[in-house]
Amino acid sequence: MRDNPLVLHVLGARPNFVKAAPVVRALDELGIRQGIIHTGQHYDALMSDVFFADLGLPEPIANLGVGSGTHARQTAALLTGLEDVVLEHRPALVVVYGDVNSTLAAILVCAKLHVPTAHVEAGLRSFDREMPEEVNRVVTDALSDLLFATSPEALSHLANEGVDPAKVHLVGNPMIDSLFAALPKLDPAPVRERLGIDGTYAVATLHRPANVDDPEAARELVDAVLGVAEQVPVVVPLHPRGRQRLAEAGLVNRPGLQIIDPLGYVDFLSLVRGAALVVTDSGGVQEETTMLGVPCLTVRPNTERPITVTHGTNRLVTPASLPAAASKALADGAATPSGELPPLWDGAAGPRIARVIEAWLRGDSLSPAAKGRVQ
Repeated sequence: MRDNPLVLHVLGARPNFVKAAPVVRALDELGIRQGIIHTGQHYDALMSDVFFADLGLPEPIANLGVGSGTHARQTAALLTGLEDVVLEHRPALVVVYGDVNSTLAAILVCAKLHVPTAHVEAGLRSFDREMPEEVNRVVTDALSDLLFATSPEALSHLANEGVDPAKVHLVGNPMIDSLFAALPKLDPAPVRERLGIDGTYAVATLHRPANVDDPEAARELVDAVLGVAEQVPVVVPLHPRGRQRLAEAGLVNRPGLQIIDPLGYVDFLSLVRGAALVVTDSGGVQEETTMLGVPCLTVRPNTERPITVTHGTNRLVTPASLPAAASKALADGAATPSGELPPLWDGAAGPRIARVIEAWLRGDSLSPAAKGRVQ
């Protein structure tokens, strides 16, 4: 192993920051030298800078500032920017998170440069190749040297794809680590007061391409949200992605509907914790509501996180069925997870990942080919 090897973390979007924070902290406690590359895929301060502060992440060693764009243009900018940084720092390992374009670009760059990689949240599958994230997941897992799975079904998916089981580690969910750490700070009252919310309310987060990019789909979704707003006030922290399209479809401030800018990590989860219902098309929110015991209606035909349905509070709905599903959820009252939380959702995923990385850097679990790449 190199003397004082460097581990780099590539982060591009707010879910990446939440997943990375426990890993960065645990590696730091082991004395491992590391740095963060912020790709700037989420470039708004409310989508990135405040998350660094809320999660205690160190300042990035590089910020690529790639911003938004089509998948091709954004990924191209990421490829060129990441290649320069990786060549400059020559890390022993690059850690990527989730399924965003920054994740895919980092894996491709490192594969071409023969730099070892680790993927946190490996093996999740929606089996819907129309989702850009699904393509990113499959390619990332195929090229990674270490794969950290957050749920048992991920192990089966990876095995079915021919991934060497020696590379795969079931470690639990680092997003839940961050939530455990934040729980004492999650107080809905200050956020409610600031937003002027009085009484029962719901929260909605909407940004998936399938829901917002097509004008007809966006109108259908907005009509469904308005059907929920007739039953309970809905607060919508609106993601920059698709904002204009959703506004054109009618997602604007009106009685029962409050559109706000994105919130920081603590403020957003405080708002969710106090909600009677959450409507989302986000992956991470499905997990967070399962942990918090808040009813969640996911407006998607599938989920790469089925454990939130079988072990949690999540239910898949269509736009057409959303108002009726919301009515039932509100009538049923506060949700409780069915039985225990999913396996290894115990707040210790970050340390598990860090210990595997530490052993890997020492060469304890390297294949001959991989060992040659980190000498």
